[in-house]
Amino acid sequence: MPSSGLLRGVASSRQKPRHHGLARSEATESDTRPVDTDLQQQETQSGEEEVSLEKQGKRLALLKAQKSCSVAIEELDKPIGTYMTLPASQYSVLDARKIERIDEDTFRCYVGGFKFMSFIVEPVLTLSVVVGDRGPTVRLLETELQGSKAALEANKKFTATMQNIVQWQEDEEGSKCISSDTALEVTLEVPGWFVFPVSVVERSGSAVMRKVLETAVPRFLKQLESDYALWSQGEERL
Repeated sequence: MPSSGLLRGVASSRQKPRHHGLARSEATESDTRPVDTDLQQQETQSGEEEVSLEKQGKRLALLKAQKSCSVAIEELDKPIGTYMTLPASQYSVLDARKIERIDEDTFRCYVGGFKFMSFIVEPVLTLSVVVGDRGPTVRLLETELQGSKAALEANKKFTATMQNIVQWQEDEEGSKCISSDTALEVTLEVPGWFVFPVSVVERSGSAVMRKVLETAVPRFLKQLESDYALWSQGEERL
């Protein structure tokens, strides 16, 4: 069964495209690529919901996090380009406490709990992977929050968009690398009883998400590198 190393953050979105998996290493920062049309559509839908909530006088917090990094790859017996365009079901890099395959390209990931403010949050992510010419794009289809009572009550009070564009690249000298550009955005309704101002929620929430991505994206790339090596050498992959 595959495994994708990414999200331990709060999130939920809606859509459905085809799929894939993801690692860590001494990663280098790189420029974030433009967000594709599907994510823009997600953001438009999210924006419409935000306006609706604002009209109802709701307190909204916008949480954002982004991470881009790359790692050099030594090409082995089989081309990295072939590996990066395998069907999602042939990847072994979904990094979560528990993985359930919904169909060939869609997976439900139980990523474990973390503390946000004074609450315990345990996201369950439904992810899709669309494979392109140079690698997969992982998108968040749905998020269910488990854990504390406050987390359960929040399920109907937030929207989110997330995508991770994973590609292999080659420079003029023939050196190859794999890169990951991940963007996560969450709009959260802050309960009236919550004493902290929205700005505090935004700073704290965004910091938590950035911390998650700082760890998860490099780890994802490292896992991808290791899985490529096993696949190229014909060894068994869990």
